[in-house]
Amino acid sequence: MKKERIILHCDVNNFYASVECVLNPKLKTMPVAVAGNPRMRHGVILAKNQIAKEMGIKTGHVIWEAKRLCPNLICLPPQHAIYQEYSEKIKNIYKRFSDRVESFGPDECWIDLTETAHLFGSGREVADKLRHIVYEETGGLTISVGVSFNKYFAKLGSDLKKPNATTVIDRNNFKQLIWDMPANVLLMIGKRSWEKLQKLNIHTIKDLAFTDPMLLKQHFGINGLKMSAIARGEDETAVELADGIVQQKSVGNGMTTSKDLTTEGDIISLIYLLSEKVAFRLRQKNLEGKCIHFSMKSSSFEWRGYSESISYYTNVATEIAEIALNMFKKHWKLDNLSIRAIRVSVCSLRNCENVVEQITLFDDKSHQKKKELSKIMDKMREKYGFYALRTANTLDKDFINYFDADDEISPLDDM
Repeated sequence: MKKERIILHCDVNNFYASVECVLNPKLKTMPVAVAGNPRMRHGVILAKNQIAKEMGIKTGHVIWEAKRLCPNLICLPPQHAIYQEYSEKIKNIYKRFSDRVESFGPDECWIDLTETAHLFGSGREVADKLRHIVYEETGGLTISVGVSFNKYFAKLGSDLKKPNATTVIDRNNFKQLIWDMPANVLLMIGKRSWEKLQKLNIHTIKDLAFTDPMLLKQHFGINGLKMSAIARGEDETAVELADGIVQQKSVGNGMTTSKDLTTEGDIISLIYLLSEKVAFRLRQKNLEGKCIHFSMKSSSFEWRGYSESISYYTNVATEIAEIALNMFKKHWKLDNLSIRAIRVSVCSLRNCENVVEQITLFDDKSHQKKKELSKIMDKMREKYGFYALRTANTLDKDFINYFDADDEISPLDDM
């Protein structure tokens, strides 16, 4: 007989702001937020402590909005290196209880206790132990833990009661506990999917569970079947090994600009810069891909994403940029959007270190020439820094945050 799985989802409460309060205990009685740089359009709340949350401060608030709600709000710049240290420390605590610990961002992890519960106790008992250990060994950080028989319900459990709580969603109580909740509380259902579901008169998790899976597949593809299985508690997605080698699925870079972009020329410049960053990182990892994803965030904060597969593998910036540009021109012209942020990524990856490609008489030799030129550029960048070489159309652009193009901007891909 198959063992009932025991999955925990642990979420550090108000992570960034809580770390700041641990570093400076005087802040624990004050409303505190971690916020980006307002001069570079990152002046939004990234995290807030419980006191600030109770004052109505929300993640994503612009600083001036937050200050209007809470005039004495203390805004601190992020210290990502320190947050990463705490993230690793907490993950190492989780690894004492299982070898299957899968990160979901810096402050969240799934833990599979199915094979180790007999050593440490029930899911609830381990969750309570973890809450105590994390608090003691980090100097005061708290976690909320969801306990269930699959990853999605465990994640939902950690969201249901905060801060510093344990919530169990098991086969006996899940229908009573969560079926009347709106379907969009489930992890994989984003804004666009939620809008489609409501048009189909599907509002609750129970509605989703009782909807014909083939109807969902018709509207959402294979993801429709997955949504149906999750709502019924039938998801079997595994928790990854803590120290296992997980194949990288994509490499991407995004940037929020210092002003809204309204001209085609400015947007093209940013696409080229991001494509250069992506291609450089791909080559550093000996990777190449054959699917390009392009997404843009409008001035109204709505993400739109598009993908295009190609017939060959590439890690050449100009080739990536050209495909991204085609998607941009097609959809931007149609909607005439004002753009706040752009992201370019490459997926469907393979390791190209020892790949031998068969060349025919009809192959475009320019592709190989571009790859050779890229290698030369990489050597110069490794010696003098990435921005030692830039395409002409990215020079003297006041809206580009040259030293802030990173892989942090990552909208939730939605169907």
